[in-house]
Amino acid sequence: MRFASFNVNGIRAIIKKNFAEDFEKLNADVIAIQETKFTETEHKDFPFVKEGYSLYWTNSKVRKGYSGVAIYTKKEPLSVHYGLKDNAYDEEGRVISLEFENFYFVGCYVPNSGDGLKRLDFRMEFEDRLRQYLTELDKVKPVVYTGDLNVAHQEIDIKNPKANVHNAGFTIEERTKMSELLNSGFTDSFRYLHPEEVKYSWWSYRFRARENNAGWRIDYFLVSNRLKDKIVSADILNDIYGSDHCPIILELDI
Repeated sequence: MRFASFNVNGIRAIIKKNFAEDFEKLNADVIAIQETKFTETEHKDFPFVKEGYSLYWTNSKVRKGYSGVAIYTKKEPLSVHYGLKDNAYDEEGRVISLEFENFYFVGCYVPNSGDGLKRLDFRMEFEDRLRQYLTELDKVKPVVYTGDLNVAHQEIDIKNPKANVHNAGFTIEERTKMSELLNSGFTDSFRYLHPEEVKYSWWSYRFRARENNAGWRIDYFLVSNRLKDKIVSADILNDIYGSDHCPIILELDI
């Protein structure tokens, strides 16, 4: 199966930037979308549907035009779950889980710690609850976990590590949480196949960052360790524009 993930930075905005064509290029069986910024109270129907795909989505209940995730799938899931089974973390529309016969697929938009790290404490609590949730699923069947995880895990994953060590997305605390998740039974698919490759998935809109490739790798496909030998390919499609992120791809023999 072929999977894709893409933080679109606003579904309505990216629709105006050849998103339908880029969606076709992904050519994936399951596609996770983050940061839809879709507000259900303002618009009844999700603004992008695709023939041949079932669509599942959730939005922020606490702030309009904020957060939000969606999953498109060609294969019908056995069940769908929204959130982390904990209302404290489920009001911002950040997690959707699909259960298939042989695995779970979880799409997530991890909270950004924010300017001045003002949401770092919330982020740490979210990460702990998320790790617990994923490991619970993993006891039942293997997990494919993807999304904008808002952390560059290692120095190879960021253009300017020393300048960003105290900034959201590269703090010791955030990187440690990623390590804890990996150590609980998950594999970073891209880094597993490409241990020394420098490739980024997000660039600031400022300072011509994308033009200069001054980026961060903060979008991931993590898989249960028992799936790592089934990884066929994992890539970052940095030739696709329309957002400050680019899509990522995973192919699994599953």
